[in-house]
Amino acid sequence: MKNVRVRFAPSPTGPLHIGGVRTALYNYLFAKKNNGTFILRIEDTDQTRYVENAEKYIIDALNWCNIPFDEGPNKNEKFGPYRQSERKDIYQKYATELVNKGKAYYAFDTAEELDFHRKDHEEKGKTFIYNWHNRAKLTNSISLSKEEVEKRIANGDKYVIRFKMLDTINEGEHNLISTSDLIRGHVSFKTELLDDKILFKSDGMPTYHLANIVDDHLMEISHVIRGEEWLPSLPLHIALYKAFDWEAPEFAHLPLILKPVGKGKLSKRDGDKLGFPVFPLAYTNTETNEVSRGYREDGYFADAFINMLALLGWNPGTEQEIFSLNELCEAFSLDRVSKSGAKFNPDKTKWFNQNYLQKKTNKELATLFEPILIEKGINSNTNYIEKVVSLIKERATFVQDFWSLSDFFFVAPIEYDAKAVKKQWKESTPDLMKELINVIEEISDFNSETIENNIKEWITSKEIGFGKVMQPFRLSLVGALKGPHLFDIAEMIGKPETIARIKKAINTL
Repeated sequence: MKNVRVRFAPSPTGPLHIGGVRTALYNYLFAKKNNGTFILRIEDTDQTRYVENAEKYIIDALNWCNIPFDEGPNKNEKFGPYRQSERKDIYQKYATELVNKGKAYYAFDTAEELDFHRKDHEEKGKTFIYNWHNRAKLTNSISLSKEEVEKRIANGDKYVIRFKMLDTINEGEHNLISTSDLIRGHVSFKTELLDDKILFKSDGMPTYHLANIVDDHLMEISHVIRGEEWLPSLPLHIALYKAFDWEAPEFAHLPLILKPVGKGKLSKRDGDKLGFPVFPLAYTNTETNEVSRGYREDGYFADAFINMLALLGWNPGTEQEIFSLNELCEAFSLDRVSKSGAKFNPDKTKWFNQNYLQKKTNKELATLFEPILIEKGINSNTNYIEKVVSLIKERATFVQDFWSLSDFFFVAPIEYDAKAVKKQWKESTPDLMKELINVIEEISDFNSETIENNIKEWITSKEIGFGKVMQPFRLSLVGALKGPHLFDIAEMIGKPETIARIKKAINTL
């Protein structure tokens, strides 16, 4: 295989959708698998849609996902600049080269003229396509004389440069543009259905198509891995490579990420409706001040997020689901990417996060939990927090779940679960709880095992049901019928606090 160079080329028009992150991820994995280079290029040719903070967001998102680019804006600028808005002169040169070679032409048609042709065709039940069958009848350098073209340009008339898509009449047969896609196999397109796309606009900026081809060639891109929405543009891109006499890269068009429910592409609206983010990081629209949720801010781990995304359209051919980034790099191949769209599953995404949370050490999780405790006004020693985490983490999906699962380790309950109280706190309960206090006071070595043995021995000697003591005991310490092993809780909060909470429950309930 030739030297692998791939690129992720987003437009800075807003936050990066997770579909874009997956495209970046597959490019990254393919590059690392093949000892190649992963490039970030900012495709900002459409200045009308440019958003000021979008480029920073894209870079921050890639860094959070741990898939940083090797070359790009302000980093190893071997083939820079990497922003298309800074490469205008390069594109103009190549657009002019195509005109000189007879592969492109100047078009002076006004917006009003083109609109007239579209409406005229619609009235006749046809679709207006600017291409081989009518280009000689429209206002361009094919229908006008050389002198007229030069005069118009000299006068400052507005023009665009259009690509002269291949002529299609060939002894009654269709001309086809064919190629092999690394995911979809053989694909072909009828040239008679293709229009003469604009390559260079009247504002002096190239369109996506010209800039894309020129940059991929000059940056020595070996493989173009992009979303399937670019598949209809493939024949034009192949034709452009031929027009320049350049070798085309290999192409791979990725399937869509689909809605969890219904049909169609996953959108922000789906996330808002069903309660999950569709962006890697939270994003604030500076015009509307609307804040969109992000996976980072919602408490997902970057490695869990990436693991989930990798398997959304690709499978390793085994039952394995949990992969480190290094394992993904080793296992990834384009021939195991699906042709069909992949349904997004919010519950599965949570499952991945829960798995990654369980794999982290208690020390790591305690460090993440500590800021939440400080925010609650609680300063506790690290060893204690680690012990708490070890007792409750298996019930958690996110670190922010820790507080609701463990608040009773740090503060006494202020209120008690009404349903549990009604069911478990009987008329005889206060007297039993007073006896329980006496049993607890007699325990000298206050550890979980000793507490359990002493209390169970006392319950057995009284010949009463365990539930009559254990449930009110839990209610007293926790405020609800939840939490880990009850005697672990008692050991953690200590004898004086255990007794104080039972007494409070007796006086309150």
